[in-house]
Amino acid sequence: MVYKQLGKTDLRVSELGFGASPLGGVYHDLDPAEGERAVHAAIDQGINFFDVSPYYGSTLAEERLGRALDGRRNRILLATKCGRNGLAQFDFSAAAVEASVHASLARLRTSYVDLLQVHDVEFGSFEQIVQETVPCLRRLQQQGLARYVGITGYSLGMLCRVARATPVDTVLSYCRYNLMITDMDEVLTPEARAAGVGLINASPLHMGLLTQEGAPHWHPAPPPLRGLAQRAVDLAGARGISLPQLALRFSLDHSYVSTTLVGMATRQEVSRNLQALRQQGDPWLVAEIQQSLGSWFNFVWPSGLEENSDLPRELLT
Repeated sequence: MVYKQLGKTDLRVSELGFGASPLGGVYHDLDPAEGERAVHAAIDQGINFFDVSPYYGSTLAEERLGRALDGRRNRILLATKCGRNGLAQFDFSAAAVEASVHASLARLRTSYVDLLQVHDVEFGSFEQIVQETVPCLRRLQQQGLARYVGITGYSLGMLCRVARATPVDTVLSYCRYNLMITDMDEVLTPEARAAGVGLINASPLHMGLLTQEGAPHWHPAPPPLRGLAQRAVDLAGARGISLPQLALRFSLDHSYVSTTLVGMATRQEVSRNLQALRQQGDPWLVAEIQQSLGSWFNFVWPSGLEENSDLPRELLT
C-alpha cells in the first residue's frame, strides 16, 4: 500500500480509501456482520482512510462503521460529513451542523474525526456555506472534534468558488474523474494543486456504472450512458480484463489525488479492489473505451441549486 500526504495536513492516507456508503445499504442489501468483516479486512490490508456520512443509509452507515471500528479506531483516519441528511434534506446552518456532528461522533463511537466535511456544497447557498457553515466547522475543529476541515460535492465550479473564498484543508470530488469523465483536471485539480489543498477523488466506478452489475436504479445517468458503460464492460471482458479494476487503476494513477475512495461492503469487494493496486494500467484499452463514448465522454448531469450547477443555464430550463 502506498501512503500519500493529504495536501498540507499531517495526514498520510492510503492511496485506496474505503468508501463506507455501501455499509448503509445504498447499493444493495447488506449482511451487517459481513460489512464489519470487510472493514476489518481492509484495515488489516493497510487501508487507513475511511469516509462516511450521516446521509448514507439514513445514519446506518455511520452506526455500522462505528461498531466495526471498535478497538481499531487508532489504526485509521476517519472522515465524515455534515449538511446533508436525506435525498432532498439539507441544512447547512451552524446549529444544525453542530448537532449533526455530535450525533455522528456518537454513532461512530469516537471523540473526534480526522476530517470533517461539508456534504454536497452545491445544494447550499454559497454565502451560507462560506460565512456560516465552514466557520462552524472551524469552531468545532478548535474544540478538538475534528483535526481538519473540507468540502465535498459534484459541482466543480461550486467547489472552486468555496475553496477560493474560505480556507479549507481538503476537497472531495466525486464522479468527475474516472474512465467516463476527466473534467476534474480542467477545473479543480489545478486550483487544488496551486493552493496545496488535499484532493480526494471518489466514485472511480462512476457510482456503479462501470461494473458488471451496472448502476443502481437511482443513478442519475441517462439510458444512453448506461448502455455505453455496459459496452465498456464488454470491451474489457473481451480482453480478459475486469472493467472495475481497470477503472480503479486508471483513477489510482492520478498524479495529484491523495486517495481514491471506492465503496466496499464485503471482504470480496475489498480483495478485488486491492488487486487493482498490483496491476498495471492499459492505456490502449483506456483510450479505446473513452473513444467509444463519443460525445458522452465528460457528460455532466444536473446537481444542486441552479445557480451552483456546472451546466449552462439554458440546459437547466
